[in-house]
Amino acid sequence: MDQLRRNTLKAGSGLSLFSLLVAAGMVKPGVAEAAWSKAAFEAKKMDAALSALGAGSPAESAEVQLTAPDIAENGAVVPVGVVSNLPDTEEVAILVEKNPNMLAARFMLPAGTEAAVQTRIKMGQTSDVYAVVKAGGKYYMAKKEIKVTLGGCGG
Repeated sequence: MDQLRRNTLKAGSGLSLFSLLVAAGMVKPGVAEAAWSKAAFEAKKMDAALSALGAGSPAESAEVQLTAPDIAENGAVVPVGVVSNLPDTEEVAILVEKNPNMLAARFMLPAGTEAAVQTRIKMGQTSDVYAVVKAGGKYYMAKKEIKVTLGGCGG
């Protein structure tokens, strides 16, 4: 048996052991749930989503940059990036105003981490997309309208 195959099989068996430990409840994947906020993800109005995040009325800031296409040909996979040049950035949230659930993503950033995130979101229709950033205990935002030609939230 060649050495590369042997090492691959060994790595795979270790991964399945980890999966078994998680399934058995012996190892808890708590880090993955750190940013979960049920109220924020279930909010149907922008004010409710911002309130659930603790943001209230965030101030617009040129230090928060939201990058996304002007026109998304497929609303099921819209690439969105957020960069914060604000010191002590702790959190980044992406909200889509006209989605059934406005909060599309939320990232908690450990101290010293570069405040730049990228993801793909679903959009059901043309809408404003908001990047909300918590830095130094205050909230800031940037917004951009993205036109959707083919809906991604069931449309």
